[in-house]
Amino acid sequence: MNINNDLSVDELKKPLDDLWEYSARKIRLIRNQYDTSKGSPVFTEAGKYTTRGWTEWTQGFQFGAEIIQFDATGEKEFLQLGRDATLNIMAPHITHIGVHDHGFNNVSTYGALLRLMQEGRIEPNEWEKNFYELALKSTGAVQAARWTYASDGIGFIHSFNGPHSLFVDTVRTLRALALSHRLGHALYGEHDEKISLLGRLIEHAEMTASYNIYYGEGRDSYDIRGRTAHEAVFNVNDGNFRCPNSQQGYSPFSTWTRGLSWAMCGYPEQLEFLETVCDEQLEPYGGRNDIEQMMLKAAEATCDFYIEHTSAAGIPYWDTGAPNLHKLGNYTESEADPYNEHEPVDSSAAAIGTQGLLRLGRYLISKGEEEKGNRYWQAGLTTAKTLLAEPYLSTDEDHQGLLLHSIYHRPNGWDYIPDGESIPCGESSMWGDYHIRELALYLSRVLNDEPYYTFFHEIGR
Repeated sequence: MNINNDLSVDELKKPLDDLWEYSARKIRLIRNQYDTSKGSPVFTEAGKYTTRGWTEWTQGFQFGAEIIQFDATGEKEFLQLGRDATLNIMAPHITHIGVHDHGFNNVSTYGALLRLMQEGRIEPNEWEKNFYELALKSTGAVQAARWTYASDGIGFIHSFNGPHSLFVDTVRTLRALALSHRLGHALYGEHDEKISLLGRLIEHAEMTASYNIYYGEGRDSYDIRGRTAHEAVFNVNDGNFRCPNSQQGYSPFSTWTRGLSWAMCGYPEQLEFLETVCDEQLEPYGGRNDIEQMMLKAAEATCDFYIEHTSAAGIPYWDTGAPNLHKLGNYTESEADPYNEHEPVDSSAAAIGTQGLLRLGRYLISKGEEEKGNRYWQAGLTTAKTLLAEPYLSTDEDHQGLLLHSIYHRPNGWDYIPDGESIPCGESSMWGDYHIRELALYLSRVLNDEPYYTFFHEIGR
């Protein structure tokens, strides 16, 4: 990446204003044209949102986007849309025992609404507050119950693939456990065993850092610092790690860039959360220093890998080992071409990862590491500027998506290829649209000197 070290947040004011204007149009378009009874909207085909019956992990992004729109603009119609949908539609997601995505669906809705109420942006209502809190307590416990013990003596939240499967994605959904713990909740098991949600959050983060992230320390022949494996596979009989795997990437030994971005965003976000946790609560799990160093090592490694392996303006291709990537030449030295003939880019990975770059940069600056922190911060601003303009920002009033050139599942061939093109391009995803909005909200609050945006702000205080 060619990091623009002279770029400031102030220069993004006009692009951010434009985004919120386009975002409002897209939300209304989806509400007017998409039939929610068909299931959660997942990605677009020819500009129209469609569903995909694999797992219900995107509905919270749809309604969470409406809440974010209100958060950023104060337009109450969007608050009402998101609030009503959360009340009437999201309840099954709270008790969904078949997925690892609770932080995606429920923190984006119940969590956002509770945060806004605590910030004074929504009128206080004790019953509504209690309703959101109960939902968040429950969702964190349900997610934490998807637990597999490993031979290390600790465990992980297993993916929807089954008890053997540790997905890198789940680091970003640990926010569900964080909020549940912050609200004073715990998971209870057999014989009334009280299980700490903070403990499971830390253990899962440690397992992911150990088995899904590489550090260039000789783990295997493809051990490149910062590379991630989508899935780590364990033998559930004895808890031993067996091998890396990839569900949506090209191979276990290349890096699926959206998986990379989940780690980039998830670890800095949890480092921010840990700053609000007292030392006494962290002591049983190794103590503050060891826990923070584990997360910081993972955050820095993945963010460095992203910077080194993305295109000049910060947009990555969908996998660093994609078989035809070599036909693009030295792609890290030029701007990404979403309309090339060989391999698709994934703007959703950029939208997710950029927030991680910014959060990590700010975190390090706050710790006195200004040079290192500024590198990540400026890399985040560089990528954000790219995402907030064409050809990534969707300006077509008939296209339901907001962020173009997102990829879902390249190996399964699920992504739409327009007529005349040889690769998927020009389409959007619900997670990409949500995360470009969340990134824009983050930047808008920094720009306007408003309270710093975190998923836990004022909750449980």
